[in-house]
Amino acid sequence: MNSEIDFTPYVPQVHYELIPIKNLVSNQDYQRNLSLKHVQNAAANFDLCQINPVKVSRRDGINYVFNGQHTIEIIALVSGSRETPVWCMIYDDLKYSREADIFANQMKYAKALSPYEIFMANIEAGNDKQLLIQSLVESYGLMISSRTTPGGICAIATMESIHDKYGFHILDRTLRLLIGAWEGSPKSFSANMLNGTARLVFCYEEALKDDVFKEKLGTISLKELSRTARERSAGSRGYAEAMLQIYNKKIQHPLPISKLYSAKKH
Repeated sequence: MNSEIDFTPYVPQVHYELIPIKNLVSNQDYQRNLSLKHVQNAAANFDLCQINPVKVSRRDGINYVFNGQHTIEIIALVSGSRETPVWCMIYDDLKYSREADIFANQMKYAKALSPYEIFMANIEAGNDKQLLIQSLVESYGLMISSRTTPGGICAIATMESIHDKYGFHILDRTLRLLIGAWEGSPKSFSANMLNGTARLVFCYEEALKDDVFKEKLGTISLKELSRTARERSAGSRGYAEAMLQIYNKKIQHPLPISKLYSAKKH
């Protein structure tokens, strides 16, 4: 019975060819500007299995790239040659306007991976950074979560960023301080709270006393802290300033706020 069904409308009319990069053109007006920073970063972390076929429209004998201009530049940079061939998915005789329409709408209905989905895929892949962060979180009796929930931390990208920027030990101490002050309240693990606390830990190092932090900050509700932070400055900077202000109250040797912005670069 299936032999009577015409599946043609659901199968792209394309074919695949290996084409040298030098024979591909990606200068159409609808193309986005090439990001050299993106190309260099991807080249530095090159993984052949992450390379997708380049979508090409063959018009008048010319191979116009309408999806994959960064891909070909990454491969050219890594290989050191524009003679390098890449797999191309070729559409024959598309009109220019149709190319532009496909380019503009190709991601319209694509569902982006969430930080949680990416993190858990990295766990399945056995990647060290994610395994280390998961182990750290679980050592405090918490879990990586996809949403705000008791006993869970969902600011996954923030934890990865802190790990990359400051290192494992600052991430560890950041979690320890937040847990000590607010006893694992989910709202204490927001991106702004994590980033603000990590900034304090990085800037003041051992001058920031864990017991004083827990004692002073633990008496302040997260709602009040959030309000104070918003009054001071936007984002995690406001949270760092607000926490420092509370930490310094009635203390013999207050930590200078100037150090928040003059600390050594990392």
